[in-house]
Amino acid sequence: MKNSIALLFSLTALALSVSAADAPKTPVAWKKIKLESKFLSEGAHFADFNHDGKMDLVAGWQWFEGPDFTKRHDFAAPPTNAYNGEKGYSDYFLTYTYDFNGDGWPDILVYSWPGKEAAWYENPKGGIGLWTKHVAAESADNESPTIGDMNGDGKPELICHTGGRFGFFEADWKHPDQPWKFIAISPENKKDIFRYTHGYGFGDIDGDGRPDILEKNGWWEQPKDYRAGGDWKFHKAPFGPEGMRGGSQMLVYDVNGDKLNDVITSWDAHGYGLAWYEQVRSGGEITWKEHVIVNTKPEDNAYGVQFTQPHALVLADINGDGLMDFVTGKRFWAHGPSKDAEPAAPAVLYWFELKRKGKTAEFIPHLIDDDSGVGTQITAGDINGDGKPDIISSNKKGFSIFIQQRK
Repeated sequence: MKNSIALLFSLTALALSVSAADAPKTPVAWKKIKLESKFLSEGAHFADFNHDGKMDLVAGWQWFEGPDFTKRHDFAAPPTNAYNGEKGYSDYFLTYTYDFNGDGWPDILVYSWPGKEAAWYENPKGGIGLWTKHVAAESADNESPTIGDMNGDGKPELICHTGGRFGFFEADWKHPDQPWKFIAISPENKKDIFRYTHGYGFGDIDGDGRPDILEKNGWWEQPKDYRAGGDWKFHKAPFGPEGMRGGSQMLVYDVNGDKLNDVITSWDAHGYGLAWYEQVRSGGEITWKEHVIVNTKPEDNAYGVQFTQPHALVLADINGDGLMDFVTGKRFWAHGPSKDAEPAAPAVLYWFELKRKGKTAEFIPHLIDDDSGVGTQITAGDINGDGKPDIISSNKKGFSIFIQQRK
C-alpha cells in the first residue's frame, strides 16, 4: 500500500523489565533520538511529505523534515490542549499516512479522540500554510482503530466502529474528500460497543481470501459480498481471559508456519497480559490454543519480562529473517499517575522476535528502551532508507525515534 500504511517499549525496574545484561542476545541495536520531550500525541507516522527523497515524520499537528527532523511545520492549528503535560490528553490519538486523493503526495490521517472525528489532511504539494481538512468519519469509536484494505482494491478503509456496531468506513475513491460510508457488520449494542472499547483488528482468519474483523470476544466472518448488507457471522473466540477489558491492535499472522493465520493480542490495555492464539483446525472447525507471552509476574515466562498497559502493537520483520516480529511496550500514565496498573513503572519498549522450531514457535523479548514505551499506536518502518525497520514512539514521554543499528 502506498506511502507505507504502515505495516499496512531500582528493584521495581528489575522486576518489570529485562536488563541489558540479562536480555536475550540480539543482532539488533538501536540509536534513540528524542525529538520532543513534551506530549504531542499518542501515535506518529512517516512519509516523504515534501518530495525531497527523504522520509519525514508526523506527530500531533506537526510534521518534521527529514533527514534530521529538526525543522517542523504545522499542518493543522495547534489544539487548545497543546503540550498538555503528562496528566492531560491529546487530540491526536493515532496518525497514519496515505495518498488519499491520488495526486502523488502523501496526506495525513488523524484519529482525533475515541468517539470523535477521523479526518485526513490534504498535502498542499509544497505549498505553505495549514493543510485542508477532510472529515471522513464524524464519530470513530474504539481505542485501537487502524487502516487496512478490507476489499482487495489496494486502498485503505478506516477500521473502527461507531454507533454501537462493529464495522469500518469505506471511501468513494472518486470523491475521497466526502464523508465515508460506514459498513456495519454487527447488531447494535451500545452497552458493550462504545467509544472507549478496546481491542480491534482485521485479517483473513478462515483462509477464504477475505479479511475478517476481530474484537476481544471473537471474530466476524466477512461474507462474499458485504455490500449486500446484513450482519456478518460471529465466531466466539477466547482472545483473553474472561472479564478482561480488551487490549490494543489485534494482529493476524501465521506465527508457527502451518499456513493457518493466528492472532497476537494484548488482554488489557490498562492492565496485564500479552499472548498469541494458535489456530487449530479439526474437521473444518476452528478452535484456538493460547500461548502466553507476558503475564502478571516476571516468572510467568522464561525471560523474566513483565510490564503493564500494552496499549499498542505492530507487526514488523525487525531482524530481516523473513518472519514477522512485533513491537509493543508500556503506555505511560494513560490515565495519569494514580490510575491503571503500576503507573510508576518504567515505560519500556520491546520487540518480540519470532522463532520457529519444527511445528512450534515462540516470541523472544528484546528490550529497546525503558523511557518511552508506546501510546495508543506504535509505528515501525524504514525511516532512513537503509532497508531496516525503525520505530516511532509518541506519547506522554515525548516524541522519539529508534534507528536500527543491525550488527
